Amino acid sequence: MAKAVALIAASALCVLALASLAQCHNEVFTVEGKVYCDTCRVLFETKVSEYIAGADVKLQCRSREDDSVTVTMTGKTNKDGYYRLSVSGDHENEICEVTAVSSPNPDCNETVPEIRTARVALSDNSGILSTVRYCNPIGFVKKESLSSCIEVLDDMGFVPQV
Repeated sequence: MAKAVALIAASALCVLALASLAQCHNEVFTVEGKVYCDTCRVLFETKVSEYIAGADVKLQCRSREDDSVTVTMTGKTNKDGYYRLSVSGDHENEICEVTAVSSPNPDCNETVPEIRTARVALSDNSGILSTVRYCNPIGFVKKESLSSCIEVLDDMGFVPQV
């Protein structure tokens, strides 16, 4: 009887050891998002916002403890202003952000902190089951707002009625 209990205990330990090894995989996360031109200079997307093809983006992760950079990678948006970056490893104890670096559009290349960066969680321990992470849109501000912006903002309820 003692041998049976010892055998069951040893088997349970082996199963637990194998389960912990299965959790030690090197995850690859896909970070996706869009870069837009804020054509109304309101610091959020509107129906007249334009997506920027060929914009440069940078993903960077920093240690929460000493602010040292642990990961840096760059990418470019496609013709629809969409980017996709692949990041290896779990970055649970780090702050990861995607930043809009440069715009090929000379009329829309001004950066402002409010829409320049977006944080992204790159950890298995985030409550997100998928390995795809979607970022909030990031972007640049147009030099001068479009004339149609008053109507767009009025439709959204942002222009006070007189």
